[in-house]
Amino acid sequence: MSKTTQNTFIKLYKTDVSKHTEKKGNFNYLSWAYAVAELKKVCPNARWGVTKAEDGSPFFKTDCGYFVDVWVEVDGVSLSQIHPVLNHRNQPIAKPNAFEINTSLQRALAKAIALHGLG
Repeated sequence: MSKTTQNTFIKLYKTDVSKHTEKKGNFNYLSWAYAVAELKKVCPNARWGVTKAEDGSPFFKTDCGYFVDVWVEVDGVSLSQIHPVLNHRNQPIAKPNAFEINTSLQRALAKAIALHGLG
């Protein structure tokens, strides 16, 4: 890990996002919108994207459910987060609709940003 990458991780790790978290059930969440905003404040050149299936769809269907994969690149380091498509109770959705896929993509984005230190 380069010194720049370490410094960026530390800056993101030290960012207080507690005023932006919400409680849903037993879990605290940081909205993807706040995660992106805080990331871009520290790393204006950060970028992200969705890994697409062979057919071009933004999700992967497997025998055990649907998944999305989002990557975030900071200081030349790309980290990805594979996330199952879940309902509001964190249970897998057998036949997700577009809104549920999008919700999982945003959750995966927030988690991929967290891999770089935020949250």
